[in-house]
Amino acid sequence: MIKLYNTLSGKKEEFIPINPGRVTMYACGVTVYDYSHLGHARGAVIFDLVQRYFRRKGFDVKYVRNFTDVDDKIINRALQEGITPSEVAHKYIEAYQEDMKRLGVGRPDVEPKATEHISEMIEVIRGLIAKEHAYVLDGDVYFRVTSFKEYGRLSKRNIEDLKAGARVEVDERKTDPLDFALWKASKPGEPAWESPWGPGRPGWHIECSAMGFKHLGETFDIHAGGKDLIFPHHENEIAQSEAFSGKKFVNYWIHNGFVNINQEKMSKSLGNFFTIREILDQYDGEIVRLFLLSTHYRSPIDFSDTNLKDARAGLDRFYTMKEGISKFVAGKKAPGSRPEELIETTDRHLYEKILTLPKAFEEAMDDDFNTAFAIGLIYDLVRDVNKFLAEVDKKNEDAAYSILSSAAASFENVSRTLGIFLRQPEEWFKKGRLGDSKVTIPVERIEELIHLRNEARAKKNWAEADRIRKTLDEGGVELFDRADGTVWKPK
Repeated sequence: MIKLYNTLSGKKEEFIPINPGRVTMYACGVTVYDYSHLGHARGAVIFDLVQRYFRRKGFDVKYVRNFTDVDDKIINRALQEGITPSEVAHKYIEAYQEDMKRLGVGRPDVEPKATEHISEMIEVIRGLIAKEHAYVLDGDVYFRVTSFKEYGRLSKRNIEDLKAGARVEVDERKTDPLDFALWKASKPGEPAWESPWGPGRPGWHIECSAMGFKHLGETFDIHAGGKDLIFPHHENEIAQSEAFSGKKFVNYWIHNGFVNINQEKMSKSLGNFFTIREILDQYDGEIVRLFLLSTHYRSPIDFSDTNLKDARAGLDRFYTMKEGISKFVAGKKAPGSRPEELIETTDRHLYEKILTLPKAFEEAMDDDFNTAFAIGLIYDLVRDVNKFLAEVDKKNEDAAYSILSSAAASFENVSRTLGIFLRQPEEWFKKGRLGDSKVTIPVERIEELIHLRNEARAKKNWAEADRIRKTLDEGGVELFDRADGTVWKPK
């Protein structure tokens, strides 16, 4: 049974889909006027994992994540760059897709663009006007907030308090300062589409309602986004959608916490943000993905080099273990006897822990997608397996094979859902791990020096062996002499 925290009710609820065995899920995407920042990456990674987990549990998932490709910011960027708004949108959609690929975020089932759904938006707006939930002012159309009695229920805000605190906008023609734009009459030179109210373009909020209706229906299971979207964006989505259809818009609303820098939300408006690609120039995408999943999705997460290096160290430990398992089981055959008959009493607890990892992982994920706890379970088992590997030469070979091959299978089982820990160790240590390291020696030269050092050690030329180790150390390379040979890691 999956339980998730529903922002609408303010509590964890059992997930019961509208249609048994099927999940319909919409996540608010980015407005494509610039390179996306780490805050955008967090939502993308989190909700990518959520839909992966539903699939793991056997659900048929339809996952929609949109692009807002018409907006004041896009128009302004087009003027700055001397290109058309559509060219701006295309440029940054491509950049976003590249960033997502590097983070291991899969493509949603549907990636609608706002500009491809203008007719659907006009249909909804016409319906709202007909039901007197909206009104026209000189080519603009506004939603009448007071016409929707449940306004504020998602954000837990009282409409009278909102009205008392509202700042009257530049357009004082509105019936109420809380009323929001469904359609905007276009100014000269701006993108425009024909409508019953004259040439114009949609407001931001109506876009997601129309795209949600089009691809998932008038009521769907899950709507996801960052906490900053709860008000006014998602509040307005509910109002216009339910006023139009007369039906409940979404059953479960889930929101991820902010990425903070110095206890402040990372955002472009505050100027304290790093783009995804700036971070990926320093850290491998797997490091960033692990960092973003290492804290519960509803909690804020603090961006720092220290936290990213901690994620990298966790990956180092995992891939060191994976390398040790691969080397031990290579060339060996599975024992004929049942593992239970081979494993010593002292190792049976470890064996049981290995076998139950997938179940324990699902119990953590069933509890509101608790990735922090799930990853903690993995790290805990990695520590135990690494300890076992350090003493493996003292174990019965068949028993060790059973334990380590089972460990490899259990880790693979959960890694595929998380989208991390999936590389081969060699690829990680020679490519992924080197992303921000201070290694100054080419990989080929490192391996040549290790070979020369091993020859020197075989000849008991300790001075030469020490000299080579020092050269490697100064080049940012750390050596580990093990029974099965010498391995290296960036310092």
